[in-house]
Amino acid sequence: MSNVYIYAPRENSMGYLRIIHTVPDAPNVDIYANNQIVVSNLAYGEYTDYYPIPQGMYIISLYVTGTDSPVTSNMLTVNQNSILTVAATGTMNDIELFAITDANEPKDPGKAMIRFLHLSPNAPAVDITLPDGRTAFKNVSYGQITPYIDVDPMNYTFQVRQTGTFDDILAEANVNLISDNYFTVYAIGLVDEEPELDALLILDGNNRL
Repeated sequence: MSNVYIYAPRENSMGYLRIIHTVPDAPNVDIYANNQIVVSNLAYGEYTDYYPIPQGMYIISLYVTGTDSPVTSNMLTVNQNSILTVAATGTMNDIELFAITDANEPKDPGKAMIRFLHLSPNAPAVDITLPDGRTAFKNVSYGQITPYIDVDPMNYTFQVRQTGTFDDILAEANVNLISDNYFTVYAIGLVDEEPELDALLILDGNNRL
């Protein structure tokens, strides 16, 4: 299990941050912010809860657990009341830290909000369709994130297809969307390799705090 180290809250000056590890061929990792550890021993496919972090500028660095030299670093600005996810992405030879702004605005009452983030490094651009043939998200390439869309709350079975074809690269992604919540579907893993392509549904924003 990963260990999360929480910054001491400061009234009226906090943002919120979580970390997700989506690098399919990387071992467990540690993440530091301005040389202070924020999560240790995070495994592929795992993510932390949001935790409070004082607003400001940070150097976010990724280390392979048990090593003392960073694999990659990136700058991150945390604003007051911002809700952010930092994803470790790519492959072991080309790791990047990708900052994602998560929802913190009022919800559309009675609806569920969903978006799609393509983080499979060897997958082509994809369309995300419903069993009735409707396209929910179109032509999403690696590293792209869609806007949130509102849908009726229910269980959905999405198909992830290579853009412009009927070729399923992930035949079914079952997601249960609850009203008055925001969700992101993360496509992680590899096509025709291990770990296999998977869809990870994560609750975003204020309801996760």
